[in-house]
Amino acid sequence: MPERPPLLLLHGVMMSANAWSEVVPLLEDRFEVLTPTAAGHHGGSALEGRATVAALVDDTELHLDDLGLDTVHVAGNSLGGWMGIELARRGRARSVCALSPAGFWMPGGRDQTGSARRLRFVRQLTRASAPVTSTVMRSALVRRLSMRDIAVRGDRLTPEAATVAATDLLRCTAGLDILSTTESIAPLDPTPCPITWCGPSTTASSRSGSTVRQHAASCRALGTWCCPAPATSR
Repeated sequence: MPERPPLLLLHGVMMSANAWSEVVPLLEDRFEVLTPTAAGHHGGSALEGRATVAALVDDTELHLDDLGLDTVHVAGNSLGGWMGIELARRGRARSVCALSPAGFWMPGGRDQTGSARRLRFVRQLTRASAPVTSTVMRSALVRRLSMRDIAVRGDRLTPEAATVAATDLLRCTAGLDILSTTESIAPLDPTPCPITWCGPSTTASSRSGSTVRQHAASCRALGTWCCPAPATSR
């Protein structure tokens, strides 16, 4: 076991471990920071068949097994927050900080279909502009506008980071499956470990807050945007 407590950082859909690049240096002195890229995402392991959140969590468990870690602290953003909650359900988390977690939706409902539609549009736009991405991303205004559906403040990303995010988006093979999944977060009662959540996910409406309370009444809610999060919001 590492001397520092292990902290697993899980990124959002269609992103990669790169999403945490500016966060890791702030945590390394206190934690053994782990930043895997989810299966089916750019830089992650390949998936067979249709991508599901359960399959992504399975792959993450295998990663922990390979490292000899039974449990870890988890911080996850959007999809990563959902995966963190599922790891807690499986007894693999010591604590979970879910930043704007996805999955508190009714499968096929407006929250889910709306987010899928927005991300499909963003992906199409990113693909169309791929030949000039590195050039146009030099503009803070372009970064903010082009990433408004996948980033809280895209203009705060460096041009290089924005270009990497665009590449991750285009090379993710699991994203559209995940966005159209029939899965959702099942109730947690009692919660298996301390779970803190904050902020409605941009992949769901603000109504998700009440759903969180219904599903995990003992979770600690910090309110909207009270926790520091990476620039990317998914």
